[in-house]
Amino acid sequence: MTSTLNPTGENSSEIPEYPMTRAAGCPFDPPPTLQAQQEEGPLAKVRLWDGSTPWLVTRYADQRALLSDPRVSADITRPGYPSPAPIRPDASSIGFILMDDPEHARLRRMVTAPFTIKRVEALRLAVQKIADDLIDAVLAGPKPVDLVEAFALPLPSLVICELLGVPYSDHDFFQDNSKIVIRRDALPEQRSAAFGRLTGYLDDLMGEKLSNPGDDLLSGLAERVKAGELSREEAAGMGVLLLIAGHETTANMIALGTLALLEHPDQLAVLRETDDPKLVAGAVEELLRYLHITHNGRRRVALEDIEIAGEVIRAGEGMILANDIGNRDPEVFADPNRLDIQRDARRHVAFGFGVHQCLGQPLARVELQVVYGTLYRRIPTLRLAADLAQIPFKHDGSVYGVYELPVTW
Repeated sequence: MTSTLNPTGENSSEIPEYPMTRAAGCPFDPPPTLQAQQEEGPLAKVRLWDGSTPWLVTRYADQRALLSDPRVSADITRPGYPSPAPIRPDASSIGFILMDDPEHARLRRMVTAPFTIKRVEALRLAVQKIADDLIDAVLAGPKPVDLVEAFALPLPSLVICELLGVPYSDHDFFQDNSKIVIRRDALPEQRSAAFGRLTGYLDDLMGEKLSNPGDDLLSGLAERVKAGELSREEAAGMGVLLLIAGHETTANMIALGTLALLEHPDQLAVLRETDDPKLVAGAVEELLRYLHITHNGRRRVALEDIEIAGEVIRAGEGMILANDIGNRDPEVFADPNRLDIQRDARRHVAFGFGVHQCLGQPLARVELQVVYGTLYRRIPTLRLAADLAQIPFKHDGSVYGVYELPVTW
C-alpha cells in the first residue's frame, strides 16, 4: 500500500490522530496515547480532521512558555491555525478569545471589571443562595434525579444570566444552541446556524439595553456602543462568548467533579466533613487539575520560528497545547494520576496561561467553592443511581463532562 505524505513530507500513517480516545473505564484520565506521547518527548506531530499535522506540546513548562510567548498567535483566521473543525466565515466574530493583541486586549478590557476577584467575591452570598435553593428543590423532589438538569446546569446559568442581564427564562434556548456550538461532531452548517441564533438573540438584547440600560454587563457594553468604542456586532459577539463560557464550562465541572468524588469516596469524605474554606478551595484547584474539562487543547500558530524543547516550530506551523496532559506532568505534580484534594494544585493550567488565560476564572472558582463546600454536606448520602459504565460522557465536545448524572440518596 502506498503511504500518504502530508505537506511536510512526513508519513501521515505514522502520526497519531488528535483528539485521542480515552481508555474504556478510565473516564477521568487523559487518553493513553496522549500519556505515552508525554513520556516519549515534549513535542510530537499529530494529525487533525483535515489532514494537517500541527505540533502537540505535552509538557507543562513548554506549554506555559508558549502561552506567554508573543510569537504565538491565537488568531483562528491565520494560515496554519489548527482548527478543531471547519472554520466558519464568521469565526472571528465570537470575540477576543480568537484574537491577538492589541485588539484582543482592547476588547477584553471592556469586560474585565465584573470578573475581578473583589467583584466576584461580592457575589458569593448570592451564589450560595442559588445553590441552597436548588438543593432544596432536589431534596423535595423525586428520586433518583439527574444532577445535571436539576443542579449543575441551572446554577451557573442563573449566575451568568444575572451578571450579563440575560433573562433566565430563555435558558432552554441558549443552552440548546450552546451545546451545538461546542459539539465537535456538529456539521459546520449546524454550528453556524446555532451561533447565528445566539448572535441574533444577543443583538436583540443589546438593542433593549441601548434603549433601556440596567446595572449589568450587557448594559455596560451598550454604553461602549453608544460612545463609539465598540460596534453593536462586536458587543453581541462578546455577549455570546461570555454566555456560552459562563455556563457550559462550570456546569460540566460541577457534574464531572461530583462524579469523580463519588468514585473516590475517601476524597469525598474529607470534603464532606470539613468546614475549612481553605481545604474546599484547595479541592477546587485539584479537581480542576485532575479533570481539566477543556480537553481539545489550546490551539495556536507560530508567527516566527520558535526554538523549544530541542525542536524548531516554524512560522506558520500550528500547535496544540494539551493542558489536560500538562496538568498530569510528573515533573510538576507528584503522582499526577492520583486525585488528592489536599495537594497544592494551584499551579495547574486548567484556565490556560498568559494573556489569554480565562477571564472568568474568579467566578468559576467561587461557584465551584460554593458547590463543593455545600452539596455533599447537605446531601451526605449522595450516590450514583447507575453504574459508571452507564453514564453518558461528552466524548464529542470541546468541553468534557457528562450529559446526565443520575443520583439518589
